[in-house]
Amino acid sequence: MVLPDDFYCRDDGDRDVLRTTAALARGFAERAPAHDRDGSFPHENVAELRAAGYLRLTVPQAYGGGGAGVWRMVLGQERLARGDGSTALAVGWHLYTIGKQAQCPTWPKEALERVFRDAADSGACINAAVSEPQTGSPSRGGRPTTLARRTDRGTWVITGRKTFTTMAPELATFVVSATAVDLERTASFLVARGTPGLRVAETWDSLGMRGSGSHDLVLDGVEVPDSALVEPNLQQSAPDAGAEVRGGPSAGWNLHIPAVYLGIARAAADFATCYAVQRRPNSLQGSIAEVPHIEQKLGEMQRLLLPAYNLLFTLARRWDEDPPARAAMGGAVSACKLVVMDAVLAVVDLAMRIVGGAGLSRKLPLERYYRDVRAGLHNPPMEDAALAALARQAVKQMEAELVAR
Repeated sequence: MVLPDDFYCRDDGDRDVLRTTAALARGFAERAPAHDRDGSFPHENVAELRAAGYLRLTVPQAYGGGGAGVWRMVLGQERLARGDGSTALAVGWHLYTIGKQAQCPTWPKEALERVFRDAADSGACINAAVSEPQTGSPSRGGRPTTLARRTDRGTWVITGRKTFTTMAPELATFVVSATAVDLERTASFLVARGTPGLRVAETWDSLGMRGSGSHDLVLDGVEVPDSALVEPNLQQSAPDAGAEVRGGPSAGWNLHIPAVYLGIARAAADFATCYAVQRRPNSLQGSIAEVPHIEQKLGEMQRLLLPAYNLLFTLARRWDEDPPARAAMGGAVSACKLVVMDAVLAVVDLAMRIVGGAGLSRKLPLERYYRDVRAGLHNPPMEDAALAALARQAVKQMEAELVAR
């Protein structure tokens, strides 16, 4: 990109994160083709992230973590994604889960301290298991078909199947949503890897993000103690489908998603630019970068990337620095993902046009970038829900303004 790599660094802490992730991304990029081809999970990437201390980035400093806010998380995630989008997306959900609980805790203190210390001390990973075959994305408002029943012993027995459990091969703890049968409410439970009846079904075989390990999670009579229940304020009804779009106290942490897809698009733009500079067919006196229609496409990629980056980092900084503004930022955070996806899809398409037929070859990384960015269309928030909620928010604000006039 036309801006220097450290353009969005505010201080030495940001520069340290950028240096760390840039070094890691180089190794990730070398291994990405094999993991993409095989659909295998990059355990060695997670091991390097753990050794570098990156898995404790958003853990509060009081527990031995980096205490990073949204800005620093976004900075690191974008840089990692240039090396391997699958790895970045997987670790992003871990950082997100930790970060939002650190900033706006909803779990009991004992559970929070255990999760924070495990992540800080050993790099233990955590992510939510919420999607299901019958309900699809939880953002649509469906109640989990996974059932949790309280026993006479005061424990809970959980049975069900979850889909899209990203990073499943490396997770130490799964945050499982379930319908608490006796209460007819939705609850969340912390379930440790190795619990009897819990297993990962390796079903993930996708077009893009093939190395993200987004397998199914099967719970067959999994028994957990009452302390595993981490959402004490159980929902009496199904989740509100518009809640994630309107926002809430943790909405800003969702910016890890557009950060990853921007990183992939940046990698595609850099590859296409390098290719254009080096490609010198004998029909030309110079490189194809000097051909007018190629030059236009190179410029168009930069034009698309710049506002997407600026929107992402503007929202991340405002989220970190202005807590009172967070209540009004849910719609903007959702819109950011839509704006970024429009940009990255166009950028990778332009990169393909610049490289031409060679871009389809699996010997080059561009076809992987082309497939990976399309996965972003299916990460939350969904476009239709986001647009509908944005429209309702705009109408509500206008109605209030008209009343006030």
